[in-house]
Amino acid sequence: MHDMAAKRQRPPDTSAAGIRAAAERPKTPTKRVYTPEYKASILRELDQARAGSERGAVGALLRREGLNWPTVLRWQRERDQAEKAALAPKKRGRKPTRDPVAEENERLRKQNEKLQNELRKAEIIIDVQKKLAALLGIEVPTVPDPDKDGAS
Repeated sequence: MHDMAAKRQRPPDTSAAGIRAAAERPKTPTKRVYTPEYKASILRELDQARAGSERGAVGALLRREGLNWPTVLRWQRERDQAEKAALAPKKRGRKPTRDPVAEENERLRKQNEKLQNELRKAEIIIDVQKKLAALLGIEVPTVPDPDKDGAS
């Protein structure tokens, strides 16, 4: 126990190599990036360690590589999802080519056609109302058209 306390209270390294090493270390820890090959090899080793009957093999592997369980579990989940996606049935044939501009153009064309039909119906109704007002002798007030006044 006494040796552990001495190790924890070790004075800082004041040698030239120790000072240089401390100056080269980044202030914030850097994120480790793992290649897909490395991940696959670790997961293979992990599967082999689980299959073997040696006690503590999985923990030893994680300590040796400096990994933690959440990282390895995330890799396993990603591997399982990739396998499931690879085995899922896929649609046959060419992929549909979608042109978002053409789709928007078609939508606006249909909307314009619908509004023109509604305008035609409204004009017919207004025309019938004018004729009915003329038959009944009711005077219909005229509203100035802003397009005709400001056309000059």
